[in-house]
Amino acid sequence: MFRGFWDKLPLPIIGLSPMDGVTDAAYRYIVASASRPSVILTEFVNVEGLARGAVSMLDHLLYDEAERPVVAQIYGVETESFYKVALMACELGFDGIDINMGCPANKVARRGSGAGLIRTPELAKTIIRTVQKAAQDWANGITMEEADIRPKAIRAVEQRRHSRENGNLSGSRLRGNDMKRRLLPVSVKTRIGYDAIVAEEWIKHLLEAEPANISLHGRTLKQMYMGQANWEEIGKAARVCKGTGTTLLGNGDIKSLEEAHEKIKTYDLDGVLVGRATFGNPWFFKGLSPTPADAAKGAIRHSEAFERLLSERGFCNMRKHLGWYIKGFDGARELRVQLMQSNSSADVRKILKDLVGLGKMSEAQS
Repeated sequence: MFRGFWDKLPLPIIGLSPMDGVTDAAYRYIVASASRPSVILTEFVNVEGLARGAVSMLDHLLYDEAERPVVAQIYGVETESFYKVALMACELGFDGIDINMGCPANKVARRGSGAGLIRTPELAKTIIRTVQKAAQDWANGITMEEADIRPKAIRAVEQRRHSRENGNLSGSRLRGNDMKRRLLPVSVKTRIGYDAIVAEEWIKHLLEAEPANISLHGRTLKQMYMGQANWEEIGKAARVCKGTGTTLLGNGDIKSLEEAHEKIKTYDLDGVLVGRATFGNPWFFKGLSPTPADAAKGAIRHSEAFERLLSERGFCNMRKHLGWYIKGFDGARELRVQLMQSNSSADVRKILKDLVGLGKMSEAQS
């Protein structure tokens, strides 16, 4: 088993959970800059689409040096596509590759990917081994051309890699050794079951393929995000992992840093991933709760990062984040109405300057 950076992380591990449509490059940059989680995973990327040349999906794999260790999360069902996209992730300089076997979305699971893989454990193990082979082959020197990756995708990956070698998202240059070929660890993020709880049996299947880490959400696919996460089942899965070399992180319903540590201790986990509790609070991993002024500054800085990194997505995709920043504060309803109509960071700055009294700020000051 190869664990790579996972072996170097201080325990307990408290990382940022990947969330489709949320943990984009701007979100991850803001969280990494504000409070530095133990590990960060990207939004997931569909391997079939990217392998067939849908290079716009590479936007999901933008990242900044501040995020390290940063892991590319991918999903799908075709082993050949997994192989090719894993090679692309290696070329892009990630620290690891994570396979999503937990997404409950119908459009994902009905194809047999995401949480759908819980029903096909043999395919799941084959996929893990395929990605491990791709990582090994890349470390041994295989080229994207030799792997029959489409020329359009090769050009796009090389362009992204060149951009990273000359200056990353925040403008600082990469260290000289960062882009050398090295073996990357492969991990899995999954759930405790499909339509029934099968956590222990399912985890035993995954361990046969020796992933470096398993992150386990405490709900079945059928539950989606309803009800409460079942931490007892996460604890049982952690016991199955003990002594195997594979670490296990729990996931689900954690609301504070104190609760994260409590769950880790109670269920004897290696760590946890935290998702929704970071909404509007990029300072979560420092155990801080923002004041209205902090939240306003964070919203402005986040808006500016979104415009710089993801302007092609349209500012409307930023608005949900703005609502999270001001949730629960006095006057939040009125603020939200205005923020949901904003079309730029300049709009956000004006709204929050007028209503919170922040005055003029630059991104560096915020």
